[in-house]
Amino acid sequence: FSKLASPAQKELATVFTDEFDYCGRPLTLAASLKKGDSCRHTRRMAGLAATYANEGQPAQEIINALAKYNTSFQSKRHTFKLDERMCKGAKDAKVTVVEFADFECPYCNAARPMMAELVKTRPQVRVCYMPFPLSAHPNGVPAGQAALFARDAGRFWAMHDALFDNQLSLSEAAIKELGKRAGLDAEALSKAMAAGKYKDELEASKDAGKNAGVDSTPSVFVNGRKLTLGISMDSLAATVDDELDWVQGSGAWASN
Repeated sequence: FSKLASPAQKELATVFTDEFDYCGRPLTLAASLKKGDSCRHTRRMAGLAATYANEGQPAQEIINALAKYNTSFQSKRHTFKLDERMCKGAKDAKVTVVEFADFECPYCNAARPMMAELVKTRPQVRVCYMPFPLSAHPNGVPAGQAALFARDAGRFWAMHDALFDNQLSLSEAAIKELGKRAGLDAEALSKAMAAGKYKDELEASKDAGKNAGVDSTPSVFVNGRKLTLGISMDSLAATVDDELDWVQGSGAWASN
């Protein structure tokens, strides 16, 4: 708190005095933190509040964002038909992060290293990709088709990275060339794309996302719970730790 600039301190102080302990104790957030025995979830929420205040967000926006996030743990959880060939991490991981993304989406590309970092640093986490090609992106469907073709050839992640690395210069010809460089059968890829072999699967993936509330990319689900916070390493780390506590508490917050 003391390291924040004065305007951020003011907003954060409002959050701390207006919000109650996030684990259900009859204390304001400020009183809970001052007492020194607040639960881990409450401490994480306070940390996120400080991050958002430091970014210049006003107190009411912070309060609304954290309230929505806190409520999401008790909301409906969604089940997705995942393909292990498009997942990284242990299949029996306690936390499965599902990302709906589009290969021409710059925000998805920005999230890519964060997802990789999660898998690298968190053995309890696996990350699974689900395609959600946006109609506004002319190469979203061709890129999605190429990615699924690469999946069937055992080269999904190589193609995934190649498409994102070259997202500003994608075209059907460029996508086919990237597939060739990734070790795919160029002629077979071209035929599959021309025949629209994977279009139905792409549509099914989009429908699954829409049914779960996906309205933009990237959209992230943590054990079927939609992440309502903006995607950053801070929010991803906090929500994974929160999810682990929630699972350990069988759907309740631990008291410490």
